[in-house]
Amino acid sequence: MSDTATSGVQQVFQLKSASVSMTALELYYFDSDEFEETLKDKISQAPGFFRDIPLIISLEKYEGLNSELDFFKIIGTCRHNKIHVVGVRGGNDDQRRLARGAALALMPGGGQRDRAHEAQATVEKTESPAAPAPQAAPEAAPAKIINQPVRSGQQIHAPEGDLIILAPVQAGAEVLAAGNIHVYGPLRGRALAGIHGAESARIFCQSLEAELVSIAGHYKISEDLQDNGWKSAVQIQLRDELLVVAPLDKA
Repeated sequence: MSDTATSGVQQVFQLKSASVSMTALELYYFDSDEFEETLKDKISQAPGFFRDIPLIISLEKYEGLNSELDFFKIIGTCRHNKIHVVGVRGGNDDQRRLARGAALALMPGGGQRDRAHEAQATVEKTESPAAPAPQAAPEAAPAKIINQPVRSGQQIHAPEGDLIILAPVQAGAEVLAAGNIHVYGPLRGRALAGIHGAESARIFCQSLEAELVSIAGHYKISEDLQDNGWKSAVQIQLRDELLVVAPLDKA
């Protein structure tokens, strides 16, 4: 063993919190052939968006409650298409047991989060009747400002706040932000706002010519966008889990 390791000066690793953007696949039922066909169709619409992304299988709207899910088949199909399944959200006890057997992380569904929150609130009300001491409001993360054009192949990332680009975003470029995205020029590449799940995030641009836009994992590709606001100044926001494009002067 080296002197550095023995003295304890250098650690092997440290654990730190990290925010990672992940996409959820809401599974309604599972048929192996239909699953693979639908997956390939989605990937063909936006191959750059799906390449090597971490994916969560959401079972909150799954209808086959009494059927056993072949998670190994799902994982294999996704991996073959360069998508990495990392966990399962929701599901009943049997489904979560099968997911654990497939080495997937288990995440609470919406109902499970609500019940946990209610239970925690009950405990706090019973055991801690005193009001907590007031805390200072957290400071908003500063916006990241880019003055130069974002060229094809470039990726600009604002992991904590808004992203403001005072120039065009060229085709083949990608811009991502935890908050809103403002493009004071044509948006021709891919823009992903609310990458950590902020559904209130918006995308603003002076000319919508994007290959793909996404807010909190909900996305539209250029073919879907050309029917509304194409090559004009718009804002894009999420309403009832649908992306809505509106002219800036009428938003």
